[in-house]
Amino acid sequence: MAISFIIAIVIGTILLYMPFSTKEGQISFIDAFFTATSAVCVTGLIVQDTATYFTTYGKLVIMILFQLGGLGIMTFSTLIMIVAGKSISIKDRLVIQEGFHHASQRDVKSLIRSIFMFALIIEALASISLFLHWRSQFSLSNAIFHSVFHSISAFCNAGFSLFSDSFMGFREDAWVNGILIFLIVLGGAGFLVLQELKRTVGFFVKKKRIRVSLHTKLVVLMTVGLIVCSWVVFLGIEWNHSLENFSVKGKLLSSIFQVITPRTAGFNTVDINTLTHGCIFLLVVLMFIGASPGSTGGGVKTSTFGVIFAFLKSKIAARDTVNIFYRTLPLNLIIKALTIFILAICVISFSSFILLLAQPEARVVEVIFESFSAFGTVGLSLGLTPKLTSLGKAVIIFTMYTGRIGPLTLLYAFSRKKSFGRYTYVEESVMIG
Repeated sequence: MAISFIIAIVIGTILLYMPFSTKEGQISFIDAFFTATSAVCVTGLIVQDTATYFTTYGKLVIMILFQLGGLGIMTFSTLIMIVAGKSISIKDRLVIQEGFHHASQRDVKSLIRSIFMFALIIEALASISLFLHWRSQFSLSNAIFHSVFHSISAFCNAGFSLFSDSFMGFREDAWVNGILIFLIVLGGAGFLVLQELKRTVGFFVKKKRIRVSLHTKLVVLMTVGLIVCSWVVFLGIEWNHSLENFSVKGKLLSSIFQVITPRTAGFNTVDINTLTHGCIFLLVVLMFIGASPGSTGGGVKTSTFGVIFAFLKSKIAARDTVNIFYRTLPLNLIIKALTIFILAICVISFSSFILLLAQPEARVVEVIFESFSAFGTVGLSLGLTPKLTSLGKAVIIFTMYTGRIGPLTLLYAFSRKKSFGRYTYVEESVMIG
């Protein structure tokens, strides 16, 4: 999986480096590399304005790259094998199983089909809805391309926009806001969750009972909880600050939109630089948590955060086991969640430190925000991205890549396959806390 993303990034870099991809006929290699990485890793950080710098061909390449990155290169390659009638190896099945949580080996083919059916149907419906809304504002060709581009970008949580100011011009447009929010939430929920919710609705209509997995319950609880709580906090802090000159409708729409997009989508309807430090910190937390496993988004994932929260809660209550929804979590799952959390903090800390060295003129808050945004594959920035030096761009490229495939996957990819020798030493304790 780690190699497949690298291959896609390299191919994307070559295509964007071609003269016909940019209006000026030239782009530096590092900028092409940065843009390709941002697209494949569905981040949305840009060093060149997508709307004005790239040709239609270049924009099309970017759109294909974030569609590939959003659904997963391994998923696409497996679909091609299925269509061609070829068998899927056990190794590939295990990779896909790891990427999409608890999919069993015999369900891989149906899972891949379901993923593409979900993506195709959702993106198509959203594209039609946006087209019907935009057909009076743009020419026919532009209305079609804008609708398709932004539907895929939102569902894949990519954050790329064909508007230079993102969606600030649509802050009071309930139709556009609603569609984008719908796409971002569905794309960030995870395909297994969507599949299970679809099955649950079907059984509910037929008045049959169905058991919802613990994973889906936790993801839905965390997603709804994060959206509602952060919306209230954002609205309360910014009501008389950055939202002061907005209408009541604009305040409500902008606030909910702005707390959903940091969950790895990267669009904005409010100028991020006008936010208070409190809300910037809130966005950083949301970017770090990110979307859910098996989705198009990044971050440490909602379920990881939920497991760690449940672990802390159990320790405060002096319990030996960690329980969620009357289920006890296995110890290896808790260790995995804590490992991902610690690795993520290490990657972001390393990225921030090198960025501070590479960008001595940048403010600390800009650097930290940029690092969290890159790791969470979000795409929001306080204005540092266009000012990045070559070293700064290289650091962000590494951070985006690590955030997309996951720090644990990267660790597995380059670590020793097997441990040599099984032995333990005499135990001895140390003071903690």
